[in-house]
Amino acid sequence: MSKVKWLSNVKLEIGEKLLHNGTIETETGLFHLKVEDGKIVDQLTADENVPAGYDIIDMKQKLALPTFKEMHNHLDKTYMTLDWKACTPVANLKERLDLEAQELSILAGSAQQRATKMIETLLQSGSTHIRTHVNIDPYIGLKNLEGVVAALETFKGKVTADIIAFPQHGLLRESVPQLMREAMRSGATMVGGLDPAGIDRAIEKSLYEVMDIATEFDADVDIHLHDGGHVGYYTTDKWIDIVLEANYRGRTALSHSFCLGDIPIPQQIVVANRLAEADVAIMSTIPINLNRVIPPIDLLDNHGVKVHFGCDGFYDSWSPYGNGDVLEKATRFCELTNKKDEKSLRNALKWVTGGILPLNKEGQKVWPNIQDDANFIFFDAASSAEVVARKPKNRLVMVKGELL
Repeated sequence: MSKVKWLSNVKLEIGEKLLHNGTIETETGLFHLKVEDGKIVDQLTADENVPAGYDIIDMKQKLALPTFKEMHNHLDKTYMTLDWKACTPVANLKERLDLEAQELSILAGSAQQRATKMIETLLQSGSTHIRTHVNIDPYIGLKNLEGVVAALETFKGKVTADIIAFPQHGLLRESVPQLMREAMRSGATMVGGLDPAGIDRAIEKSLYEVMDIATEFDADVDIHLHDGGHVGYYTTDKWIDIVLEANYRGRTALSHSFCLGDIPIPQQIVVANRLAEADVAIMSTIPINLNRVIPPIDLLDNHGVKVHFGCDGFYDSWSPYGNGDVLEKATRFCELTNKKDEKSLRNALKWVTGGILPLNKEGQKVWPNIQDDANFIFFDAASSAEVVARKPKNRLVMVKGELL
């Protein structure tokens, strides 16, 4: 196939208009996009003729949207490709971790196989970037990391990834700090952490150890934080202090951060401003749990905190649910927060695209642009608002100008 091609009859969002009843409607137009070496190099309106002599892919008026970024996942944990297995009930987190530890050595040999299936599933739904946490623990050492790195290598050119060395069973135990450093030399690209209070039982020591490893390898950080209430709030506040001390603005994230939904709104505003100052991102999986408050995502967003969604692990020892469609998280968040109008639905797409939207808050076209990568998901839909609300199943995924 030629390295130069035209994508004809592509529907793009180009603006918005205010209707007489006060509602907003997204405006779209049809375009031909020229792709060379995986990038958009020219754009024509649909009433202009595509120059002769090029390969043409007729997109048949499908709506083009940015590909998704799956920003919180566990490629090494899934049971996919194995026989069906429901979860074993447990009374608490310690029991869940104990059960996981018992099967780690059993599952380690199939890590690459299972991760490969999970990547395929995520990619089919439109995720072309995956941030995965990978267990680094005293039970199996780097075996899961080796499998995940090998699986991702087979998708080179289609999927990019952050591979986080994740101390699921505690950072401050046995040989784990040494294993974490070995992981950073063996394919991991980021440093993880887990509940400095609830698991490591030493907030400052745990957080400083994470930052010590990160600065040693000049790597970014993403810490699981399930600890709620004042303990979680204190941990968040202390982490921001450490980030500022280390001049690590824009290089760290806190995942889950349920504690931010536990505290009063005035405190939420204070910590949101601090998170924005340190450019600490929040990764959320929008869980369905009536007994658990999620972070105040709209408040965080309004105060300049970067927020991203992820599917988390699915079909594993923690949960039998999940389908690998991160778009579902945006839809669920809109349902939970009663977002029903065109603009609110449209803007929610940013939480699954790494912040990329076809239209900005003022309704002006800002994507795609010349020299952008030709990475698209094509939908039979009127607008991105419909996509968020209805989650169309029929999707065509394109990476660097090639349909998958």
